[in-house]
Amino acid sequence: MKKYTVTFLLDKKNNWISNFIDFRFFKSNQKYSFKISTRIKHIKNQDIVFPINFTKILPESFLKKNKLTLIVHSSDLPKDKGFAPMSNQILKGKNHIFFSLIKAHKKVDSGGICFKTKINLDGTELYEELRKKQALEINRIIKKFLKIYPKVTFKKQKGRGSYNKKRGIIDSKIDIEKSIKSQFNLLRVCDNENFPSYFYYKKKKYILKISKERK
Repeated sequence: MKKYTVTFLLDKKNNWISNFIDFRFFKSNQKYSFKISTRIKHIKNQDIVFPINFTKILPESFLKKNKLTLIVHSSDLPKDKGFAPMSNQILKGKNHIFFSLIKAHKKVDSGGICFKTKINLDGTELYEELRKKQALEINRIIKKFLKIYPKVTFKKQKGRGSYNKKRGIIDSKIDIEKSIKSQFNLLRVCDNENFPSYFYYKKKKYILKISKERK
């Protein structure tokens, strides 16, 4: 029996998710032959490619070299296309986060949708907890897809879309004239190590790091 070939495309500069992906489970699946790569040039003639948190736009030539390239996007597409969809939704006060499994398209986040799932947040999760929940859901989505493949269909995106720009250092700035409560969601999506929240006072920059009390 011929196995379907599957490659996980990871991003060297955004590789936090590899700590959560259950690669051992995937490799033990007899239906598929799995590979892991961080280089686009090395991936071709695959039945399925999963770019996981890959931050670069995939060229159309790459999409043509493989039968099916699938993106797990953390939003209710066509809403919140683009960068940091989960963080941007949390900043809007949302606690129900949708995930869309879509076919990669030359136009970013515009491909057909295979299915959607949803996770619920309680509003207290901080950055590392949010990352973990996001990664575990991506795990579940990939497993679900591989279980039903090749009997899959894709539906065209419908409705009015929106697009999020890339977040930068300035987006982690706290307004000291506002309450902590009103900016708590911003504190939640800031990474204490790589992009912590901060504020300026008397021409000095102050870094804020947030963590929960350990009981």
